[in-house]
Amino acid sequence: MFKLKENHTNVKTEILAGITTFLTMVYVVIVNPIILSDAGVPFEQVFAATIIATVIGTLWMGLAANYPIGIAPGMGLNAYFAYSVVGAHTEITYQTAFAAVFVAGILFIILSLTPFRQKLIEAIPENLKHGITAGIGLFIAFIGLRMTGIIADHPSNLVALGDLHSPSAILALIGLAITLILLALNVNGALFIGMIATGIIAYFSGHLSFDQGFVSMPSLPEGLIIVNPIDAFLDVIHYGLYAVVFSFLLVTIFDTTGTMVGVAEQAGLMKGNTLPRARQALLADSIATTAGAVFGTSPTSAYIESSSGVAAGGRTGLTSVTVAILFIIAAFFGPLVGAVSGLSAITAPALIIVGSLMIGSVANIKWNEIDEAFPAFLIILSMPLTSSIATGIALGFISYPLMKIVKGKWSEVHPLVYLFAVLFFFQLAYLPH
Repeated sequence: MFKLKENHTNVKTEILAGITTFLTMVYVVIVNPIILSDAGVPFEQVFAATIIATVIGTLWMGLAANYPIGIAPGMGLNAYFAYSVVGAHTEITYQTAFAAVFVAGILFIILSLTPFRQKLIEAIPENLKHGITAGIGLFIAFIGLRMTGIIADHPSNLVALGDLHSPSAILALIGLAITLILLALNVNGALFIGMIATGIIAYFSGHLSFDQGFVSMPSLPEGLIIVNPIDAFLDVIHYGLYAVVFSFLLVTIFDTTGTMVGVAEQAGLMKGNTLPRARQALLADSIATTAGAVFGTSPTSAYIESSSGVAAGGRTGLTSVTVAILFIIAAFFGPLVGAVSGLSAITAPALIIVGSLMIGSVANIKWNEIDEAFPAFLIILSMPLTSSIATGIALGFISYPLMKIVKGKWSEVHPLVYLFAVLFFFQLAYLPH
């Protein structure tokens, strides 16, 4: 099934690679519930939904696409869900927001089955893709800094340096230092090990306790969030969540595609410029996103942390199957995860570091060409300052064709980008955001 000999690997190597990938991405079961709980979603619901979506997507990736790539709720998309969709609109509940995620997932499944997906990906300018990735990274890091009080509110300048003597800030800085040292030493699972080390320090300093124990059966206190698919579509129409659906869809497509291509190239699985079994690989993410919305989590994405498993020798879907099995085991440690998630200083360093890794995309932006650089810069700048990923994407898509027209390069812009620019302008001008 996995064609181990053909891919020059063996069972032992694949299992070890799966363990490595699991250790580098398991932080999602802690960080994701924390972020979505800010939108009012019960912690236990998000924890279980995160596991379910991760297992579904990763198993599909391993069994159907035969790639060593993990799928889980994406960082950045969860922040957009919690702070830009639910947090910024009092009339939108998290149940309604999950309806938008569900609709985006259905559309992603349809696009994954048609040639339009490839046309859409090709239509988006490379510099805007890099700007979106970098902007989300900056936004995530900003959230991590604010969660711990390292950055605080300022009456006239909006933000300022927080109280570095507070226990939360001190613990976060210690955790950040430990994790950075582990990363510098190329230790597999550095993010997860860093959280464990920070948690141990918090426990012995009296800031962390385990009153509920360590192990319990996973549960879904809210049951199924999306019961009737038709109601989900009606909610999107009633609340005018078209821009939200589009933003979920756009970021998921580009993030997943870019990650899969990058990991496949690292593993030597690319055939020229094409990704074999791309349809099955994209279906892994789109199906996981749809299923995740039903149970209660934000859109999923292929995880760049999968590259750690590839570096450990992973070349086939057996690596992904191993990752999925380990996440199933993790589902029974909800109380332990819940206790850790109650202390933001433990998880904030992971957000800050993931943000720093994502912002590396700025290196690929053509800064010497103003018509390419400024729209990307506008995306990067506006995402953290407006606390909205969708607004950043919108401003980038509006400014890009305008800059090209001024430069006399209007013919270089794909017709779909002009269409997106008009849609985003309408959204910013006339719809709530």
